[in-house]
Amino acid sequence: MGTKTHQMSEDGTIDERFRGRISRPGDARYEEDRIVWNGMRDAHPDIIARCSGVGDVKEAVEFAREADIPVAVRGGGHNVAGTAVRDGGLVIDLSEMRSVTVDPESRRVRAQGGATWADVDWETQAFGLVAPGGVVSETGIAGLTLGGGYGWTRRKLGLTCDSLVSADVITGEGEFVHASEDEHEDLLWALRGGGGGVGVVTSFEYECLRLGPEVFFLGALYPLDDGEAVLSAWREFMTDAPDEITVDALIWSVPPDPMFPEELHGTPFIGVVGMYAGPPEKGPEAMQPLREIGTPLLDLSGPMPYLQVQSMLDAAFPDGDRYYWKSHYLAAFGGDETETILDFARRRPSPRTLVPIRSLGGEIARVGSDETAFGDRSAAALLSITVAFVYSIAAFLFLP
Repeated sequence: MGTKTHQMSEDGTIDERFRGRISRPGDARYEEDRIVWNGMRDAHPDIIARCSGVGDVKEAVEFAREADIPVAVRGGGHNVAGTAVRDGGLVIDLSEMRSVTVDPESRRVRAQGGATWADVDWETQAFGLVAPGGVVSETGIAGLTLGGGYGWTRRKLGLTCDSLVSADVITGEGEFVHASEDEHEDLLWALRGGGGGVGVVTSFEYECLRLGPEVFFLGALYPLDDGEAVLSAWREFMTDAPDEITVDALIWSVPPDPMFPEELHGTPFIGVVGMYAGPPEKGPEAMQPLREIGTPLLDLSGPMPYLQVQSMLDAAFPDGDRYYWKSHYLAAFGGDETETILDFARRRPSPRTLVPIRSLGGEIARVGSDETAFGDRSAAALLSITVAFVYSIAAFLFLP
């Protein structure tokens, strides 16, 4: 088997210094390679460097520096803003680097920068462990961690970035650096929720919690007309809820999915959904008050495999659809906020527009604003408005 050299080719390209696959406009797989999860992002890089390992990442960074070209970095490619690709320049693509290694004794997991939470969850659950990932399993670990990271264990474990104990980084100078509490501590601080921009992270190491294979999941869906009562009860319940409980309020319409009764498809609802991050047998009693706010349209609550919880929203956010959303931290959540949110909910432009209100507090709020690059954590809740649609005239106009 031949060995590729690590020298700049005569025409100044990257090809002769790279073991992975280079993709350019006109190549057979270029169109496939440039696509990311959000179909609204239609960028055309000059070069896509699909890295096979750390050596390739190092070579790609050095090439970009020497050629003085702009760079985007792709991990899972699931960022709603589509920052994994760019027009022109170079994309350093880590999506082939998805190895995950678990140390069950130390309760640590190390994963490469292209791994998704599905990759990590599968390996950690084999040992009864959980790393604090997101709520859609196809999300990449890199973007979620560097941005902070909200998942179903957040009130118990904090943000995803709070469980990051070390990382390997290729800096902008092409140097390999290991960041931990013992070396390059300032870099580890920046990686914990700073949003990236300090290098290409080739691997992440997390501390895990013993949890699973089953957890108790709460899924009580109420008529949207009960919105004021549901939000009031949810707000009061979460004020004193133990850290094991993470529950969000969710305004949506029942998706046309086999897990829901067909006669309810398209019905607007306000739900309380969440997970008990502890022994599953303790979940029903702890979360029962949220199942008795009124008469639910549907109650999906019960013990459920953790892997199922982590992937249950995947089908609602398929690759290639168009996505646009905004989020806002709420310092307080009372009557005025409730009235404003419900007013919008009643005139949502599409059944696929969902409004999650995420509960915060717990372990999230115990981390000081200067302890990580994430910053202030004093908000009571996180409000999001998520629009999803396919490319058609009707969808573009946000018609149901």
